Amino acid sequence: MVAAEDRAYQAIRAAIIDGTHANGAHIDAGGIAATLGISRTPVREAFRRLHAEGLLTLIANRGAYVTPWTRADLDELFSLRVVLESHAAAIAAGRLDEAGLRQLRSLAERMEEASDVRVARHVPSSGLQTIMTLNAEFHRTIVGASGNRRLTMIMSTLVDTPLIMRTFAIYAQADLRRSMAHHRELIAAFEARDADWAASVMRSHLHAAHQVLLRTQRAAPAGEGSACAHPAAKPARTKRRALPSVAD
Repeated sequence: MVAAEDRAYQAIRAAIIDGTHANGAHIDAGGIAATLGISRTPVREAFRRLHAEGLLTLIANRGAYVTPWTRADLDELFSLRVVLESHAAAIAAGRLDEAGLRQLRSLAERMEEASDVRVARHVPSSGLQTIMTLNAEFHRTIVGASGNRRLTMIMSTLVDTPLIMRTFAIYAQADLRRSMAHHRELIAAFEARDADWAASVMRSHLHAAHQVLLRTQRAAPAGEGSACAHPAAKPARTKRRALPSVAD
């Protein structure tokens, strides 16, 4: 039962994070169970775990829905990340060894290559999954280098959200270049072991990511890419386009 519950939890969580299950979408326990070849009981247990993490909203007699994100949620998320992740960067500046710096340089270079491919081909989806994966690893490496176990746990919860862990699809060419430049400047600050510089760049990096998403929300038609109504107000199986997410 535990193994089945873990399978359901990981599968549902991954689908929420990558946008397969859109913001506010209904999650069908029967469909998940059939796909995974398990009973509904471990799926329901997985729902409870995801509800505790804030990724699902459980509504009596209606089922499970991907928790919608509002402007207030977005502002709250980034205000926490700015404080905590800039603190992590400051600590990491004094702790990153050469192996850690090499890893960050490699990740930055590979992100730049993927970013160039995307811009050159003019295909919105080209290279996005690669950038997303590498970017997440870049930030995890910095937070992990802080050596603060509790901070690492808190940050994993903040970063692993549908708003953060999907794609760079909403980033214009200038946004991508600025993000890549921030990564390089962070590495320079770490090489110099300058905690204040590292914290300052991280703050700028996250504020820029925040503004990109806000800009996209303001430009979106009513009902798209902005605050969502509570899922209880939606038809049980309405399919909605996945929100574009923040890159950072």
